[in-house]
Amino acid sequence: MTVIFGNISPARMQAEADEALNARLAETKRAITQAMDVMQQLLTLSQSGAAVGKPVDIAELATSAVRLVWRGTPVRYGFAVTPDVWPVIADSGQLSQVVNNVVINAVQAMNGAGEMEMVVENEIIDLSRVTLLQPGRYVRIWVRDHGVGISREHLSCIFDLYVLTKPRGSGLGLAVTYSVIKNHHGHVEVESKLGEGSTFSIFLPAAEEAPEALPALPAVATGGGRILLVVDEDILATTGAMLRRLGYTVDTAHDGQAAVRAYCDARAAGVPYDVAIVDLTAPGGMGGRAALDELRTHNPHVVAIASSGYSHDPVMANYRIHGFAGVLIKPYTLHELSIAVHNRLHVGRCATCAGGEQS
Repeated sequence: MTVIFGNISPARMQAEADEALNARLAETKRAITQAMDVMQQLLTLSQSGAAVGKPVDIAELATSAVRLVWRGTPVRYGFAVTPDVWPVIADSGQLSQVVNNVVINAVQAMNGAGEMEMVVENEIIDLSRVTLLQPGRYVRIWVRDHGVGISREHLSCIFDLYVLTKPRGSGLGLAVTYSVIKNHHGHVEVESKLGEGSTFSIFLPAAEEAPEALPALPAVATGGGRILLVVDEDILATTGAMLRRLGYTVDTAHDGQAAVRAYCDARAAGVPYDVAIVDLTAPGGMGGRAALDELRTHNPHVVAIASSGYSHDPVMANYRIHGFAGVLIKPYTLHELSIAVHNRLHVGRCATCAGGEQS
């Protein structure tokens, strides 16, 4: 998937003058994106680890997600956000998927017509309430539709895999929703009556810190610098070409041992790498995590991005603890790759200005 995305993005840029070809590439990208969504949902169900979490502005995320699904449907919707709603610790990609799944379910329940409501509000769970949640601060997202409702026999198994209550659907959406929210230490519940509609409530633990404010970036962030790329051979050429197109000088390594040698040789020659992109599933005797451990013995300030197709990998979920500066989840687009490298270069250069040694 990374290879396909990596080739379509520059191909579309080259085909801007050819409307027919650009339209075919755009349609291809849409189809691949749909396939990627299904793949990511299956991967989410197959993994049980913690999600890659950071403080997220849940109001902004929910607003974007509901508008994306709402476009192109005759459904009317009302949206309300509590003033000063708390941020949550979450994987923004997975949480967007959850909101999409619940909103799509609501739209389908109303056969594409009617009115839907979404509310995002702060909620404190204390010992006086009998719930499946630990006492504390939570953000509640509830979505109400006025559709056909869910029968009592279906209500007890609504979050089971491949359970279908509507003609359309894959039976994945609500199962994925339950799995993602559980992995975020939250809870999801549903109330429904036949002929009266349904209300889905999602509870997520509130974060103690505010979301990181990142500078506005163009659609594709170009740059300059030296990149050491340590990824699987199947995507080595594609990702290398994407980085070079973005303006970076790229050296590649097929495994951890080769990466350590290349890194040390570059430092000895006085041309150190600015960022290393390390695939956690890199083949060979030394994997991605072990390679970073070895690199840190040569330079404790190495700036490295962890890459993997498994967002629930413990290293991806807690990348800073393992010494990485960021993550890049496969499959990634040219845009996602450009932003990940741009942000890490900015962090690395700021560390250098503050007295740390660059990679």
